[in-house]
Amino acid sequence: MFSRNHRSRVTVARGSALEMEFKRGRFRLSLFSDPPEDTELQRKLDHEIRMREGACKLLAACSQREQALEVTKSLLVCNSRILSYMGELQRRKEAQVVEKTGRRPSDSGPPPERSPCRGRVCISDLRIPLMWKDTEYFKNKGDLHRWAVFLLLQLGEQIEDTEMILVDRTLTDISFQNSVLFTEAGPDFELRLELYGACVEEEGALAGAPKRLATKLSSSLGRSSGKRVRASMDSAGGSGSSPILLPTPAVGGPRYHLLAQTTLTLAAVQDGFRTHDLTLTSHEENPAWLPLYGSVCCRLAAQPLCMTQPTASGTLRVQQAGQLQNGARVHGVLKGTNLFCYRRREDTDTGEEPLLTIAINKATRVRAGELDQAPGRPFTLSISNQYGDDEVMHTLQTDSQEALQSWREALWQLFFDMSQWKQCCDEIMKIETPAPRKPPQAMAKQGSLYHEMVTGDSQGCVGLGPEL
Repeated sequence: MFSRNHRSRVTVARGSALEMEFKRGRFRLSLFSDPPEDTELQRKLDHEIRMREGACKLLAACSQREQALEVTKSLLVCNSRILSYMGELQRRKEAQVVEKTGRRPSDSGPPPERSPCRGRVCISDLRIPLMWKDTEYFKNKGDLHRWAVFLLLQLGEQIEDTEMILVDRTLTDISFQNSVLFTEAGPDFELRLELYGACVEEEGALAGAPKRLATKLSSSLGRSSGKRVRASMDSAGGSGSSPILLPTPAVGGPRYHLLAQTTLTLAAVQDGFRTHDLTLTSHEENPAWLPLYGSVCCRLAAQPLCMTQPTASGTLRVQQAGQLQNGARVHGVLKGTNLFCYRRREDTDTGEEPLLTIAINKATRVRAGELDQAPGRPFTLSISNQYGDDEVMHTLQTDSQEALQSWREALWQLFFDMSQWKQCCDEIMKIETPAPRKPPQAMAKQGSLYHEMVTGDSQGCVGLGPEL
Protein backbone atom coordinates (compact mmCIF):
# COMPACT_ATOMS: atom_id res chain seq x y z
CA MET A 1 0.00 0.00 0.00
CA PHE A 2 1.23 3.47 -0.83
CA SER A 3 0.05 6.94 0.00
CA ARG A 4 0.68 9.70 -2.52
CA ASN A 5 0.87 13.44 -2.12
CA HIS A 6 -0.45 14.58 -5.51
CA ARG A 7 0.92 18.09 -5.26
CA SER A 8 4.45 16.98 -4.61
CA ARG A 9 4.56 13.72 -6.60
CA VAL A 10 6.32 12.11 -3.64
CA THR A 11 5.46 8.46 -3.02
CA VAL A 12 6.05 7.09 0.47
CA ALA A 13 5.43 3.54 1.64
CA ARG A 14 2.63 3.45 4.17
CA GLY A 15 3.93 2.56 7.61
CA SER A 16 7.54 3.23 6.61
CA ALA A 17 10.01 5.24 8.62
CA LEU A 18 9.70 8.16 6.19
CA GLU A 19 5.94 8.32 6.61
CA MET A 20 6.34 8.27 10.38
CA GLU A 21 8.75 11.18 10.11
CA PHE A 22 6.13 13.10 8.15
CA LYS A 23 3.48 12.35 10.77
CA ARG A 24 5.75 13.48 13.58
CA GLY A 25 6.20 16.79 11.83
CA ARG A 26 9.94 16.57 11.48
CA PHE A 27 9.65 16.87 7.71
CA ARG A 28 6.55 18.62 6.46
CA LEU A 29 5.01 17.55 3.18
CA SER A 30 4.39 21.22 2.49
CA LEU A 31 8.12 21.44 1.95
CA PHE A 32 7.59 19.87 -1.47
CA SER A 33 4.49 21.85 -2.41
CA ASP A 34 6.42 24.91 -3.50
CA PRO A 35 10.08 23.93 -4.04
CA PRO A 36 12.59 26.06 -5.95
CA GLU A 37 11.92 25.23 -9.58
CA ASP A 38 14.37 23.00 -11.40
CA THR A 39 16.94 22.99 -8.61
CA GLU A 40 19.56 20.29 -8.69
CA LEU A 41 18.75 19.21 -5.16
CA GLN A 42 15.07 18.72 -5.98
CA ARG A 43 15.96 16.63 -9.02
CA LYS A 44 18.24 14.48 -6.88
CA LEU A 45 15.46 13.96 -4.36
CA ASP A 46 12.96 12.95 -7.04
CA HIS A 47 15.51 10.53 -8.49
CA GLU A 48 16.16 8.84 -5.14
CA ILE A 49 12.45 8.50 -4.45
CA ARG A 50 11.98 6.71 -7.77
CA MET A 51 15.00 4.54 -7.04
CA ARG A 52 13.56 3.63 -3.66
CA GLU A 53 10.23 2.60 -5.18
CA GLY A 54 12.02 0.44 -7.73
CA ALA A 55 14.20 -1.15 -5.05
CA CYS A 56 11.14 -2.08 -2.99
CA LYS A 57 9.55 -3.80 -5.99
CA LEU A 58 12.78 -5.55 -6.90
CA LEU A 59 13.34 -6.76 -3.35
CA ALA A 60 9.91 -8.39 -3.34
CA ALA A 61 10.82 -10.27 -6.52
CA CYS A 62 14.31 -11.39 -5.48
CA SER A 63 14.83 -15.14 -5.69
CA GLN A 64 18.50 -15.28 -4.65
CA ARG A 65 20.22 -14.20 -1.50
CA GLU A 66 22.95 -12.27 -3.32
CA GLN A 67 20.37 -10.19 -5.14
CA ALA A 68 18.49 -9.48 -1.95
CA LEU A 69 21.68 -8.31 -0.24
CA GLU A 70 22.48 -5.87 -3.05
CA VAL A 71 18.93 -4.54 -3.27
CA THR A 72 18.64 -4.12 0.49
CA LYS A 73 21.91 -2.22 0.46
CA SER A 74 20.60 0.05 -2.31
CA LEU A 75 17.40 0.62 -0.36
CA LEU A 76 19.33 1.64 2.73
CA VAL A 77 21.44 4.09 0.71
CA CYS A 78 18.36 5.56 -0.99
CA ASN A 79 16.64 6.16 2.33
CA SER A 80 19.75 7.85 3.72
CA ARG A 81 19.98 10.16 0.71
CA ILE A 82 16.28 11.02 0.85
CA LEU A 83 16.54 12.04 4.49
CA SER A 84 19.70 14.04 3.76
CA TYR A 85 18.13 15.91 0.83
CA MET A 86 14.95 16.57 2.79
CA GLY A 87 16.98 18.02 5.65
CA GLU A 88 18.92 20.26 3.26
CA LEU A 89 15.72 21.49 1.61
CA GLN A 90 14.30 22.25 5.04
CA ARG A 91 17.39 24.28 5.94
CA ARG A 92 17.18 26.20 2.68
CA LYS A 93 13.52 26.93 3.26
CA GLU A 94 14.26 28.24 6.74
CA ALA A 95 17.10 30.36 5.36
CA GLN A 96 14.72 31.89 2.82
CA VAL A 97 12.27 32.75 5.58
CA VAL A 98 15.03 34.36 7.65
CA GLU A 99 16.22 36.30 4.62
CA LYS A 100 12.74 37.65 3.93
CA THR A 101 12.07 38.64 7.53
CA GLY A 102 15.61 39.85 8.24
CA ARG A 103 17.36 43.03 7.29
CA ARG A 104 17.20 44.39 3.80
CA PRO A 105 20.40 44.99 1.84
CA SER A 106 19.91 48.74 2.22
CA ASP A 107 19.88 48.49 6.00
CA SER A 108 23.10 49.43 7.74
CA GLY A 109 24.93 46.62 9.39
CA PRO A 110 28.31 44.93 9.76
CA PRO A 111 30.02 43.88 6.53
CA PRO A 112 29.64 40.22 5.58
CA GLU A 113 32.30 37.90 6.94
CA ARG A 114 34.88 36.44 4.59
CA SER A 115 34.14 32.86 3.58
CA PRO A 116 36.82 30.27 2.71
CA CYS A 117 36.86 28.65 -0.69
CA ARG A 118 35.36 25.26 -1.30
CA GLY A 119 37.32 22.17 -2.18
CA ARG A 120 37.32 18.48 -3.02
CA VAL A 121 37.83 15.68 -0.50
CA CYS A 122 38.76 12.15 -1.53
CA ILE A 123 39.04 9.07 0.66
CA SER A 124 40.73 5.96 -0.71
CA ASP A 125 42.67 2.81 0.27
CA LEU A 126 40.06 2.00 2.89
CA ARG A 127 40.95 -0.96 5.08
CA ILE A 128 39.39 -2.18 8.32
CA PRO A 129 41.43 -4.78 10.31
CA LEU A 130 39.70 -7.79 11.82
CA MET A 131 40.52 -9.49 15.11
CA TRP A 132 39.69 -13.18 15.02
CA LYS A 133 40.16 -15.62 17.86
CA ASP A 134 43.19 -17.89 17.59
CA THR A 135 41.02 -20.98 17.44
CA GLU A 136 39.05 -19.55 14.52
CA TYR A 137 41.82 -18.09 12.38
CA PHE A 138 44.82 -20.34 13.04
CA LYS A 139 43.13 -23.65 13.95
CA ASN A 140 40.08 -23.18 11.70
CA LYS A 141 37.69 -24.33 14.42
CA GLY A 142 34.09 -23.37 14.95
CA ASP A 143 31.31 -22.58 12.51
CA LEU A 144 32.26 -20.68 9.36
CA HIS A 145 30.28 -17.45 9.56
CA ARG A 146 30.12 -14.96 6.74
CA TRP A 147 29.14 -11.31 6.60
CA ALA A 148 28.24 -8.99 3.75
CA VAL A 149 29.61 -5.54 4.62
CA PHE A 150 29.84 -2.11 3.01
CA LEU A 151 30.66 1.46 4.00
CA LEU A 152 28.26 4.40 3.91
CA LEU A 153 30.05 7.74 3.68
CA GLN A 154 28.42 11.14 4.15
CA LEU A 155 29.85 14.64 3.78
CA GLY A 156 27.25 17.38 3.97
CA GLU A 157 24.28 16.38 1.84
CA GLN A 158 26.32 14.06 -0.38
CA ILE A 159 26.10 10.35 0.51
CA GLU A 160 28.18 7.68 -1.19
CA ASP A 161 28.67 3.96 -0.63
CA THR A 162 31.32 1.35 -1.35
CA GLU A 163 30.96 -2.02 -2.97
CA MET A 164 29.64 -4.90 -0.87
CA ILE A 165 32.31 -7.34 0.31
CA LEU A 166 31.95 -10.86 1.63
CA VAL A 167 33.91 -11.42 4.86
CA ASP A 168 34.79 -14.60 6.75
CA ARG A 169 37.59 -15.78 9.03
CA THR A 170 39.95 -16.36 6.09
CA LEU A 171 40.42 -12.57 5.81
CA THR A 172 42.60 -10.47 8.09
CA ASP A 173 41.04 -7.17 7.07
CA ILE A 174 38.26 -5.67 4.96
CA SER A 175 39.67 -3.86 1.94
CA PHE A 176 37.56 -1.51 -0.19
CA GLN A 177 39.19 -0.94 -3.56
CA ASN A 178 37.19 2.02 -4.83
CA SER A 179 37.88 5.63 -3.84
CA VAL A 180 35.11 8.07 -2.93
CA LEU A 181 35.18 11.71 -4.04
CA PHE A 182 33.22 14.59 -2.49
CA THR A 183 33.20 17.66 -4.72
CA GLU A 184 31.62 20.23 -2.39
CA ALA A 185 33.44 20.53 0.92
CA GLY A 186 34.54 23.36 3.16
CA PRO A 187 37.48 23.35 5.60
CA ASP A 188 35.02 22.62 8.42
CA PHE A 189 33.83 19.41 6.76
CA GLU A 190 32.86 16.32 8.73
CA LEU A 191 33.17 13.05 6.83
CA ARG A 192 31.09 10.38 8.53
CA LEU A 193 31.92 6.71 7.93
CA GLU A 194 29.41 4.01 8.86
CA LEU A 195 30.15 0.29 8.48
CA TYR A 196 27.08 -1.87 7.89
CA GLY A 197 27.02 -5.66 7.92
CA ALA A 198 24.57 -8.50 7.44
CA CYS A 199 25.18 -12.04 8.64
CA VAL A 200 24.79 -14.14 5.50
CA GLU A 201 24.20 -17.46 7.25
CA GLU A 202 21.02 -16.40 9.04
CA GLU A 203 18.63 -17.52 6.33
CA GLY A 204 20.91 -20.33 5.12
CA ALA A 205 21.20 -21.89 8.56
CA LEU A 206 17.45 -21.74 9.11
CA ALA A 207 16.62 -23.16 5.70
CA GLY A 208 19.08 -26.03 6.10
CA ALA A 209 18.15 -26.87 9.67
CA PRO A 210 15.23 -29.26 8.86
CA LYS A 211 17.33 -31.46 6.55
CA ARG A 212 20.24 -31.56 8.99
CA LEU A 213 17.82 -32.55 11.74
CA ALA A 214 16.27 -35.18 9.47
CA THR A 215 19.71 -36.67 8.87
CA LYS A 216 20.26 -37.01 12.61
CA LEU A 217 16.81 -38.56 13.07
CA SER A 218 17.36 -41.07 10.27
CA SER A 219 20.59 -42.26 11.85
CA SER A 220 19.06 -42.60 15.31
CA LEU A 221 15.71 -44.19 14.31
CA GLY A 222 17.14 -46.88 12.11
CA ARG A 223 17.32 -47.51 8.38
CA SER A 224 13.62 -48.12 7.58
CA SER A 225 12.21 -45.45 9.86
CA GLY A 226 14.92 -43.03 8.83
CA LYS A 227 14.07 -43.42 5.14
CA ARG A 228 10.45 -42.52 5.83
CA VAL A 229 11.47 -39.46 7.81
CA ARG A 230 13.83 -38.24 5.08
CA ALA A 231 11.22 -38.87 2.37
CA SER A 232 8.71 -36.82 4.33
CA MET A 233 11.22 -34.01 4.77
CA ASP A 234 12.17 -34.01 1.09
CA SER A 235 8.54 -33.85 -0.04
CA ALA A 236 7.96 -30.82 2.18
CA GLY A 237 11.11 -29.05 1.08
CA GLY A 238 9.52 -27.45 -1.95
CA SER A 239 6.76 -25.80 0.07
CA GLY A 240 8.98 -24.66 2.90
CA SER A 241 6.95 -26.48 5.59
CA SER A 242 7.12 -29.91 7.20
CA PRO A 243 4.30 -32.26 8.29
CA ILE A 244 6.42 -33.64 11.10
CA LEU A 245 8.53 -30.75 12.37
CA LEU A 246 7.37 -27.27 13.17
CA PRO A 247 7.17 -24.95 10.13
CA THR A 248 10.37 -23.15 9.27
CA PRO A 249 10.24 -19.63 10.72
CA ALA A 250 9.60 -16.91 8.17
CA VAL A 251 12.93 -15.30 7.35
CA GLY A 252 12.92 -11.51 7.26
CA GLY A 253 15.55 -11.38 4.54
CA PRO A 254 18.98 -9.73 4.78
CA ARG A 255 19.15 -7.34 7.67
CA TYR A 256 21.98 -4.82 7.77
CA HIS A 257 23.20 -3.62 11.15
CA LEU A 258 25.41 -0.67 11.99
CA LEU A 259 28.68 -2.23 13.17
CA ALA A 260 31.01 0.75 13.59
CA GLN A 261 31.32 4.43 12.78
CA THR A 262 33.69 7.38 12.93
CA THR A 263 33.93 11.00 11.78
CA LEU A 264 36.97 12.44 9.98
CA THR A 265 37.74 16.16 9.81
CA LEU A 266 40.41 18.41 8.33
CA ALA A 267 42.86 17.30 11.01
CA ALA A 268 42.82 13.80 9.50
CA VAL A 269 43.86 15.02 6.04
CA GLN A 270 47.34 13.91 5.10
CA ASP A 271 48.98 12.99 1.82
CA GLY A 272 49.58 9.47 3.06
CA PHE A 273 48.15 6.39 4.75
CA ARG A 274 46.85 6.89 8.31
CA THR A 275 44.97 4.91 10.98
CA HIS A 276 41.88 6.30 12.73
CA ASP A 277 39.81 4.99 15.62
CA LEU A 278 36.43 3.38 15.06
CA THR A 279 33.53 3.49 17.50
CA LEU A 280 32.09 -0.01 17.68
CA THR A 281 28.31 -0.16 17.95
CA SER A 282 27.85 -3.94 18.12
CA HIS A 283 28.77 -6.55 20.72
CA GLU A 284 29.57 -10.26 20.58
CA GLU A 285 26.09 -11.34 21.62
CA ASN A 286 24.61 -9.55 18.62
CA PRO A 287 23.84 -11.94 15.72
CA ALA A 288 25.47 -9.47 13.30
CA TRP A 289 28.60 -9.06 15.41
CA LEU A 290 31.86 -8.94 13.47
CA PRO A 291 35.23 -9.11 15.29
CA LEU A 292 36.56 -5.67 14.38
CA TYR A 293 39.92 -4.47 15.66
CA GLY A 294 38.53 -0.97 16.29
CA SER A 295 40.35 1.09 13.65
CA VAL A 296 40.12 2.08 10.02
CA CYS A 297 43.09 2.79 7.73
CA CYS A 298 42.73 5.10 4.76
CA ARG A 299 44.20 7.94 2.74
CA LEU A 300 42.25 11.19 3.13
CA ALA A 301 43.27 13.96 0.73
CA ALA A 302 41.82 17.42 0.04
CA GLN A 303 42.23 19.97 -2.73
CA PRO A 304 41.01 23.51 -2.02
CA LEU A 305 39.93 25.35 -5.15
CA CYS A 306 42.48 28.08 -4.43
CA MET A 307 45.21 25.49 -5.04
CA THR A 308 43.88 24.19 -8.35
CA GLN A 309 42.16 27.17 -10.02
CA PRO A 310 43.44 30.70 -10.77
CA THR A 311 42.05 33.24 -8.32
CA ALA A 312 43.27 36.40 -10.08
CA SER A 313 44.90 37.40 -13.37
CA GLY A 314 45.75 40.58 -15.22
CA THR A 315 48.45 42.88 -16.55
CA LEU A 316 51.22 43.90 -14.15
CA ARG A 317 54.54 45.66 -14.17
CA VAL A 318 57.12 43.86 -12.05
CA GLN A 319 60.24 45.36 -10.56
CA GLN A 320 62.87 43.15 -8.97
CA ALA A 321 66.63 43.62 -9.17
CA GLY A 322 68.48 40.89 -11.04
CA GLN A 323 65.33 39.21 -12.40
CA LEU A 324 63.55 41.54 -14.81
CA GLN A 325 64.07 44.92 -16.27
CA ASN A 326 62.72 47.76 -14.26
CA GLY A 327 58.98 47.78 -14.66
CA ALA A 328 58.74 44.89 -17.15
CA ARG A 329 55.17 44.34 -18.34
CA VAL A 330 53.87 40.81 -17.74
CA HIS A 331 50.62 38.87 -17.50
CA GLY A 332 50.21 37.73 -13.89
CA VAL A 333 48.23 34.65 -12.79
CA LEU A 334 47.67 33.94 -9.10
CA LYS A 335 47.22 30.21 -8.63
CA GLY A 336 47.90 28.13 -5.55
CA THR A 337 50.99 29.28 -3.69
CA ASN A 338 52.54 31.12 -6.64
CA LEU A 339 52.12 34.25 -8.73
CA PHE A 340 53.15 33.26 -12.25
CA CYS A 341 54.37 36.05 -14.52
CA TYR A 342 54.19 35.33 -18.29
CA ARG A 343 55.41 37.46 -21.18
CA ARG A 344 52.03 37.28 -22.88
CA ARG A 345 48.57 36.18 -21.94
CA GLU A 346 48.62 33.48 -24.64
CA ASP A 347 51.53 31.74 -22.90
CA THR A 348 49.22 30.57 -20.13
CA ASP A 349 47.34 28.32 -22.59
CA THR A 350 50.30 27.06 -24.63
CA GLY A 351 52.19 25.63 -21.67
CA GLU A 352 55.08 28.08 -21.87
CA GLU A 353 57.28 28.40 -18.79
CA PRO A 354 56.56 31.57 -16.81
CA LEU A 355 59.09 34.36 -17.01
CA LEU A 356 59.07 34.72 -13.24
CA THR A 357 57.44 32.88 -10.33
CA ILE A 358 56.79 34.71 -7.06
CA ALA A 359 56.08 32.51 -4.05
CA ILE A 360 52.94 33.26 -2.04
CA ASN A 361 52.83 31.32 1.23
CA LYS A 362 51.78 31.79 4.82
CA ALA A 363 54.99 33.68 5.62
CA THR A 364 54.69 36.09 2.68
CA ARG A 365 54.16 39.76 3.51
CA VAL A 366 52.10 42.00 1.25
CA ARG A 367 52.08 45.79 1.52
CA ALA A 368 50.21 48.24 -0.66
CA GLY A 369 50.81 51.89 -1.51
CA GLU A 370 54.49 52.12 -0.56
CA LEU A 371 55.29 54.17 -3.68
CA ASP A 372 52.15 56.29 -3.64
CA GLN A 373 54.22 59.46 -3.67
CA ALA A 374 56.18 58.47 -6.77
CA PRO A 375 54.91 60.47 -9.76
CA GLY A 376 53.24 58.34 -12.41
CA ARG A 377 53.37 55.18 -10.30
CA PRO A 378 50.54 55.46 -7.78
CA PHE A 379 49.10 51.92 -7.92
CA THR A 380 51.73 49.63 -6.46
CA LEU A 381 51.89 46.48 -4.36
CA SER A 382 54.95 44.90 -2.75
CA ILE A 383 55.41 41.21 -1.98
CA SER A 384 58.20 40.13 0.38
CA ASN A 385 59.54 36.63 1.04
CA GLN A 386 62.24 35.59 3.47
CA TYR A 387 64.87 33.10 2.23
CA GLY A 388 67.17 32.43 5.15
CA ASP A 389 68.71 35.75 6.15
CA ASP A 390 67.82 37.38 2.85
CA GLU A 391 64.58 39.16 2.06
CA VAL A 392 63.43 39.27 -1.55
CA MET A 393 60.83 41.88 -2.47
CA HIS A 394 58.92 42.28 -5.72
CA THR A 395 57.00 45.43 -6.53
CA LEU A 396 53.90 45.11 -8.66
CA GLN A 397 52.25 48.02 -10.43
CA THR A 398 48.71 48.05 -11.82
CA ASP A 399 47.05 50.38 -14.33
CA SER A 400 44.21 51.54 -12.09
CA GLN A 401 43.01 51.73 -8.54
CA GLU A 402 40.32 49.15 -9.29
CA ALA A 403 42.92 46.67 -10.57
CA LEU A 404 45.07 47.26 -7.49
CA GLN A 405 42.10 46.66 -5.20
CA SER A 406 41.24 43.47 -7.10
CA TRP A 407 44.75 42.06 -6.63
CA ARG A 408 44.77 43.02 -2.97
CA GLU A 409 41.43 41.33 -2.37
CA ALA A 410 42.60 38.18 -4.17
CA LEU A 411 45.74 38.01 -2.03
CA TRP A 412 43.85 38.60 1.23
CA GLN A 413 41.36 35.89 0.24
CA LEU A 414 44.21 33.50 -0.55
CA PHE A 415 45.80 34.10 2.86
CA PHE A 416 42.43 33.52 4.51
CA ASP A 417 41.95 30.27 2.59
CA MET A 418 45.42 29.14 3.67
CA SER A 419 44.61 29.83 7.29
CA GLN A 420 41.41 27.76 7.06
CA TRP A 421 42.60 24.83 4.93
CA LYS A 422 45.93 24.68 6.78
CA GLN A 423 48.10 21.72 5.67
CA CYS A 424 46.07 21.31 2.47
CA CYS A 425 47.66 24.52 1.16
CA ASP A 426 51.26 23.44 1.72
CA GLU A 427 51.23 21.59 -1.60
CA ILE A 428 48.67 20.15 -3.98
CA MET A 429 47.59 16.71 -2.84
CA LYS A 430 46.97 14.12 -5.53
CA ILE A 431 43.35 13.11 -6.05
CA GLU A 432 42.46 10.47 -8.59
CA THR A 433 39.07 10.50 -10.28
CA PRO A 434 37.17 7.40 -9.08
CA ALA A 435 36.64 4.75 -11.71
CA PRO A 436 33.06 4.00 -12.75
CA ARG A 437 31.36 1.52 -10.44
CA LYS A 438 31.21 -1.97 -11.87
CA PRO A 439 27.88 -3.82 -11.64
CA PRO A 440 27.72 -6.12 -8.60
CA GLN A 441 28.81 -9.66 -9.24
CA ALA A 442 27.49 -12.77 -7.59
CA MET A 443 29.36 -13.66 -4.45
CA ALA A 444 31.93 -16.35 -4.94
CA LYS A 445 31.29 -19.60 -3.13
CA GLN A 446 33.61 -20.60 -0.33
CA GLY A 447 35.70 -23.70 -0.75
CA SER A 448 34.83 -25.39 2.53
CA LEU A 449 32.58 -28.44 2.70
CA TYR A 450 30.73 -26.85 5.62
CA HIS A 451 29.74 -23.86 3.51
CA GLU A 452 28.49 -26.06 0.65
CA MET A 453 26.35 -28.08 3.10
CA VAL A 454 24.84 -24.99 4.75
CA THR A 455 24.09 -22.85 1.70
CA GLY A 456 23.38 -25.56 -0.88
CA ASP A 457 19.63 -25.46 -0.18
CA SER A 458 19.30 -21.80 0.80
CA GLN A 459 18.93 -20.12 -2.58
CA GLY A 460 15.24 -19.52 -2.21
CA CYS A 461 13.36 -16.25 -2.05
CA VAL A 462 14.11 -13.92 0.83
CA GLY A 463 11.57 -11.71 2.50
CA LEU A 464 11.17 -7.97 2.98
CA GLY A 465 12.80 -7.25 6.27
CA PRO A 466 15.71 -4.80 5.98
CA GLU A 467 16.66 -2.89 9.06
CA LEU A 468 16.72 0.73 7.83
